[in-house]
Amino acid sequence: MRRTKEDAEKTRLKIIEAALTLFSRNGYSNTTLAMIGTEAGYSRGPIYWHFKNKDDLFQAVLAYSQEPLEQLVAQARAADLAPLATIERFVARWLELLVEDAWFRQSFEILLNKTELTDAVAATLKRERKLTRSMIGTLQELLVAAQANGSVPQTQAPEQLALLIYTQLMGVTQSWLFSPRLFNLGAQRAFLTGRLIILLQQR
Repeated sequence: MRRTKEDAEKTRLKIIEAALTLFSRNGYSNTTLAMIGTEAGYSRGPIYWHFKNKDDLFQAVLAYSQEPLEQLVAQARAADLAPLATIERFVARWLELLVEDAWFRQSFEILLNKTELTDAVAATLKRERKLTRSMIGTLQELLVAAQANGSVPQTQAPEQLALLIYTQLMGVTQSWLFSPRLFNLGAQRAFLTGRLIILLQQR
């Protein structure tokens, strides 16, 4: 039985890998389950065994960008580091995931550049908006604490600074995914993280 479960999980991951490739190449609307089956080397039967429909598979694909960020929020909330150090780790980990986790990167690219805003992806977009609010809210709470202990000056409202961090991260993400040759994120991520932290500390 254990071997059967292992085989089923391998099949599921192979289907997701094929979907990542095709959604990234063609977008959601121009990718069919038949195309995904061909890419994965299966008929549509195994796909329907693991996923209810294309929307369900699409949500599983985008979970590879959403779930690590949800975990990042949870880790930030539970961290025992100083607030500013927790923010720095949040920023650094986001950029690290982009550089080192291919499925995270590909899933994020699909969400940002290959997803049409239709009713078919409404559930995924709802989860994404909830995640965005959670990230900004968590950063805001950390900034309130950082201002309270004096590591961040109180010259700007915490909600504005939280929005600054989020939009900076999304800007770097969008720019790099759209044009990876524009800059070497692996080489620049320490600089980008450090400068953002310095920006928070400016009066």
